Amino acid sequence: MATLYLTEQQTLVKKEGDTLVVHIPEDKEQKRPKKKVRVPLIKIDRVVVQGNSTLTSPAIAALMEHHAEVTFLNYHGRFQGHLTPIFSKNGQLRLAQTAAHHDPIRQHHLIQSFVQGKLHNMRIMLLRANRKRKKEPITRATNALKKTIATVQGTQPDATMPNPSQPQTDSIYGRLQGLEGSGTAHYFNSFQHLLNKPNLFNGRTRRPPRDPVNALLSYGYTILLNQILSAICTVGLDPYIGYLHSTKYGKPALALDLMEEFRPLIVDSVVITLFNNSILKEKHFKKELGGSYRLNNYGRRTFLTKLEARFDETITHPTFNYKATYRRSLELQTRLLAKYLQNEIPTYPPFTVR
Repeated sequence: MATLYLTEQQTLVKKEGDTLVVHIPEDKEQKRPKKKVRVPLIKIDRVVVQGNSTLTSPAIAALMEHHAEVTFLNYHGRFQGHLTPIFSKNGQLRLAQTAAHHDPIRQHHLIQSFVQGKLHNMRIMLLRANRKRKKEPITRATNALKKTIATVQGTQPDATMPNPSQPQTDSIYGRLQGLEGSGTAHYFNSFQHLLNKPNLFNGRTRRPPRDPVNALLSYGYTILLNQILSAICTVGLDPYIGYLHSTKYGKPALALDLMEEFRPLIVDSVVITLFNNSILKEKHFKKELGGSYRLNNYGRRTFLTKLEARFDETITHPTFNYKATYRRSLELQTRLLAKYLQNEIPTYPPFTVR
């Protein structure tokens, strides 16, 4: 099964029999003739629409019938919406999810696990890179992350839930969020030393991304978030009720929670590989008014191809100890969370690598 990315503007997608027909218009500026691409519905498990493309009603209905999801991004890659097939009927699971959200002990355990998993994987990324690079800033960051992880592991839950109007004030919730932020800062302060051309990265910037590396990181995290949303909907959890990330209207807090462990392993590793192997260069980005950077068409296609290959890469799952792709591991982690919420397992094990 594969993801169909619609990135060419003014594309029209129709249904013909058991096939989607993608009509890509002529682009005179890039000297690209119009063309039609046929994709069997049976091969598609999700569609990502970026910018101005159109799917006909029969095409959307066919995708829903085949349990394929449709995600909409704006032209710059920001998430706009999500179409999913019939939602899970497991109401008891979502009640358990809500109950844990209001339980200080269970909420603390999940936040602690998400933060620990993220910082551990960030540290492993740095350790692996420094075997060859042997850079002192990377060594300092790994040592700082080790101390931060130990502090996270040593935290104890509050007796009661924090004040909802000021949840970070005098609470372990605020303490863990602070530790997650400081650990992430150590990681990104040394990130440029992972690159053969450090000047491509000038510190983590998001909205807008101020350099090519940040542009790629932000775009990759958006794609990863969509993959997590898909896993959450498949399992039957509510993507808007989270633990580490505050629950606010329209914010997919649980998806943001679950993606933390996978950010460095999937997105960051692809970004580093593309730049260090000169597959993508500064010429593959456009610098826009205001100083933000965006991928050009070639850069976008190249990045999505490499990112999809990473999702389909096989690893040994750290909890189940059997082979699974990263894409499958996203769902497995979501199912482990569901099992913890329903008291089928005593703890939630974060996805960590060695």
